[in-house]
Amino acid sequence: MNFGFTEEQELLRQQVRKFLDDRAPLDAVRGLLETPHGYSAELWKEMAALGWLGLTIPERYGGAGLAWVDLVILLEESGRNLLPSPLVSTVLAAAAIDRAGTEAQKARYLPGLADGTRIGTLALLDGDGALGPAGITVRATADGSGLRVTGTKRFVMDPTSATLFVVAVRTGDGSGDLALAVVEAGSAGTQAVAFSTVDQTKRMGSLALTDARIAPDAVLCRGQAAAETLGILQSLGAIAVTAEAVGAAEQAHRRTVAYAKERIQFGHPIGRYQAVKHPLAEMYVDVESFKSLLYYAAWAADEDPAGLDRAASYAKAYSTEAFARIGIDGVQLHGAVGYTDEFDIQLYLKRAKWVRAAFGDADFHYERVAALGGL
Repeated sequence: MNFGFTEEQELLRQQVRKFLDDRAPLDAVRGLLETPHGYSAELWKEMAALGWLGLTIPERYGGAGLAWVDLVILLEESGRNLLPSPLVSTVLAAAAIDRAGTEAQKARYLPGLADGTRIGTLALLDGDGALGPAGITVRATADGSGLRVTGTKRFVMDPTSATLFVVAVRTGDGSGDLALAVVEAGSAGTQAVAFSTVDQTKRMGSLALTDARIAPDAVLCRGQAAAETLGILQSLGAIAVTAEAVGAAEQAHRRTVAYAKERIQFGHPIGRYQAVKHPLAEMYVDVESFKSLLYYAAWAADEDPAGLDRAASYAKAYSTEAFARIGIDGVQLHGAVGYTDEFDIQLYLKRAKWVRAAFGDADFHYERVAALGGL
């Protein structure tokens, strides 16, 4: 297998990096954190015009029809700058509709997600945040061929920015009695609320549903198909946040190396001392290790569906632990000032804390790998 990138993929990386360095440096990111929705609508339109939002959406629905390996390149670069935007949530909502929806539903929703006129997100988790079909407790009752839902979906990314939610509900008592459906923001019986988190570059919240009606043509899938799609979305979500973690961890390492060359102690840059060199070397090895796992998982997303879950869990488990260490070591090697708002390194530590729980922590994914292996 060739793990190298093509010339076109390297060009994509260069173009994304240049655009984000020009339009969304960390100074601009800090300013966006003070805005109500936490992202720039103007920048969102520019990203849509560049084709980023529809990178993996099929061409017949207005996307570029590229692979998840190409998307990983984009997400690495957005993670490097800690770009605050509903990019990941929109990509995952599009993936859910593309994989589970009918042709009519794809034609209805995907073009808007590709051109930026719609913003999507997933609303899968319930009160205790348990992952997988067993954790879905919000119930839907039959309403003709459609559904009626009352309950609250928790841990929703970009809830107040989204214009549509892909919602998971339980339709009965059996393990396969599930459904995935699209709920439009602002429709009767819906209320999205955001709350503060340690990482303000990632907006989280909940979606309250009160006797909300879901029309038959908004139900993407039911039963076993819904359960299988949930598993795929769990893996794709893990890949997406791991891709951003790769870029963020690399940048945290670069910033710490640069600081170690500049900070003078006892007449020498602190980077000369082994107590600083060793953790910097370990940070580099960690990033390269989970980067390789990520690239394999991204390849599996398109080429090896049977191996997707295991590959995604390997990547997410390793990245969750490694990025947390990198964030802590980066702040520590900056000394006491690393904890202050003046220094950017603390923003990367906060992102590491957010990544840790997103789409499953290390324990969840190690247990998933063990279960997939028959243990």
